[in-house]
Amino acid sequence: MPKRIMPLTDLKVKNAKPKEKNYKLSDGAGLYMLITPSGGKLWRFDYSFDGKRKTLFLKSYPEKSLSDVRKDREDARSLLANGIDPGAIIKEQKSQVQLQSEHDANTFEKVAREWFSKNEPVWSDSHIKTIKSRLERDVYPIIGNRPIAEITRGEIIALVHRVEARGVIETADRIKIYCGQIFRYALNLELIPHNPVTDMRDVISKRIAGHHAAITDPKKLAGLMRAIDDFDGSFVVTCALKIAPLVFVRPGELRHMEWSEIDFDTEQWNIPAEKMKMKVNHLVPLSKQVIAVLKELHPLTGSGKYAFPNGRTTDRPMSEVALLAALRRMGYSKEEMTPHGFRATARTILDEVLQVRPDFIEHQLAHAVKDPNGRAYNRTAHLDERKKMMQRWADYLDGLKAVAKVIPLRKTV
Repeated sequence: MPKRIMPLTDLKVKNAKPKEKNYKLSDGAGLYMLITPSGGKLWRFDYSFDGKRKTLFLKSYPEKSLSDVRKDREDARSLLANGIDPGAIIKEQKSQVQLQSEHDANTFEKVAREWFSKNEPVWSDSHIKTIKSRLERDVYPIIGNRPIAEITRGEIIALVHRVEARGVIETADRIKIYCGQIFRYALNLELIPHNPVTDMRDVISKRIAGHHAAITDPKKLAGLMRAIDDFDGSFVVTCALKIAPLVFVRPGELRHMEWSEIDFDTEQWNIPAEKMKMKVNHLVPLSKQVIAVLKELHPLTGSGKYAFPNGRTTDRPMSEVALLAALRRMGYSKEEMTPHGFRATARTILDEVLQVRPDFIEHQLAHAVKDPNGRAYNRTAHLDERKKMMQRWADYLDGLKAVAKVIPLRKTV
């Protein structure tokens, strides 16, 4: 007659001590505890399936109590009674947990950094810096910690529109391209079922993207700034051309500059509301470079009303096509650069390269910037920061003219 096995008790399980070798404490019906020399108490369930002897490795004590593993044993016996291998079920569950873990670990930022590292050896230093800056500033904070397989097309569209709203159209378009390449990389690794950026050509407004051609590449801008210095047109037009990139105003506002609006002591240009598109008084801090040009111009036109008078009569401002014609003479087509484009040039590079706070830039562009309470900023808002920004911008342009390569600047505002 076989020896009857006495079921385990909580006290017996708790008080079980290790020995020199592994030994078992049986609870019956295949369930037992394996006590190791190191003191481990491991639950096991022995069973037969398809004529083979198998063992189910359950969790250890005290993570699993005696009553818990007895329930596991009954569940396993129920599966066996229905012709199902409980070991196969547990193996599948562990596989699913592992897949979910890998899924959660493959965040957009992790995959993007892998993509970046694989392409970095073939990119130029400037390209590496630009892509890294764009991703870290505009992409990772928004979707970086999201599992890449869960990111939707709508999320990417919202992200691109968020950047586009700052007016940096080229940056928004480039970010869309980078995201598409990152998702394609993930698709090739079978981390995602499809690329959500596919066929996203019309996301960015074509009207805005094609509005007022502007140079936004620092290296090309360096060439333009040197071309302006070498321009051999009339002195008045040359002075206006030198100031145009430095003041962020619209061409009509620049042409209508009056000497009475210039305060040389405070180095500011006070534009009255009736001259502004938004019909609000506007204040332009003037850099040392602008002041120098105006002081050079003043002996010639200072006795009249306009800083840049018409070539035929001082009673009218300079022709509206004068700056445009100057750019054409310098070899820049309407598809490359326009007088109005100097605003987009400043906005894009200040935001993307110098990383100035967007509200400082927008306010200086005389856009409808509001504070967190929805109130319009007054004309002197952030004046100190804007003055620093304008001077740094002028110094940056001087740096571009001085050397062929871009001079890196520290973030200052």
